[in-house]
Amino acid sequence: MINITQSTSTRPYLVRALHEWCTDNGFTPYVAVLVDETVQVPREYINNGEIVLNVSFDATSSLQLSNEFIQFKARFGGVARDIVVPMGRVIAIYARENGQGMAFPAPSASGPTIDTAADSVETNAAQSKTTPNAPSPGRPQLKRIK
Repeated sequence: MINITQSTSTRPYLVRALHEWCTDNGFTPYVAVLVDETVQVPREYINNGEIVLNVSFDATSSLQLSNEFIQFKARFGGVARDIVVPMGRVIAIYARENGQGMAFPAPSASGPTIDTAADSVETNAAQSKTTPNAPSPGRPQLKRIK
């Protein structure tokens, strides 16, 4: 029997599954990331300690979704950048077009947490001011689905 502290996190598996679901359905997968010193992203695009990244195959090059990291190359303001996000820093993955996706518990300051369950989320349409074809200004307003 595997002890719960020895099992791997569900987060990377769920991120990969939702990325595939977005891609298969013609949606644009976005990830919201809680930034710290372990996250390699352009610092000028961080807002309130978070960054939202387009992780579609059209927006990235050499995309890798491993159990430990999301890694890819992307252009920001016309400049190519290497992006590295530890999987534990991903706090949500969702489709830009409709906000469907999943949120994850934020990492604690005391270290990594065990993902016991992730929350299914959807965009609160009443609070969202974006149109389906407009770029998302950031993470959507999320609410729990019962």
